[in-house]
Amino acid sequence: MGGTKAVAQMLRISQRTVERYVKDQIKKPRPDLAARLEREVKKRWQPQIRAKARQRAATTGGIVVDTRARLGYTAPIGTTDQDRIRHLTVALPPQYAARLFDAQEAGATDQQLKEIAAEALKEVYFQDGGRRAGSLEEVRFTDIEHLEFDL
Repeated sequence: MGGTKAVAQMLRISQRTVERYVKDQIKKPRPDLAARLEREVKKRWQPQIRAKARQRAATTGGIVVDTRARLGYTAPIGTTDQDRIRHLTVALPPQYAARLFDAQEAGATDQQLKEIAAEALKEVYFQDGGRRAGSLEEVRFTDIEHLEFDL
């Protein structure tokens, strides 16, 4: 932040107190100062940590979606396409993580994000990356009871 004076002003303490912390003369802050320190650290570092996690998920790691919702699909006549409540925990590849993050940053609605998630579940869960259910046309993702994303 440019020195102990700027830190002292931000935390509303004396510059000398900041210098004592830097020199390890004071090790444990009083509760009100500890709360201000924690708040300021989170304000400065949390956006950077989130950005790195998003970048990693969108390029290499992907994300895990855990949901309990009504899922159904549109398929050719003669197949079982009945909607039913399913509980799924599925690892989505990085390209879907990137699409979800990009859409969220662009101000997408919940419905648009659900459509991207449904498309991802169609490819990864129902079609198993192209190994089955190739004639599946659309996945319906409704009546969401629980939806959680994890990196």
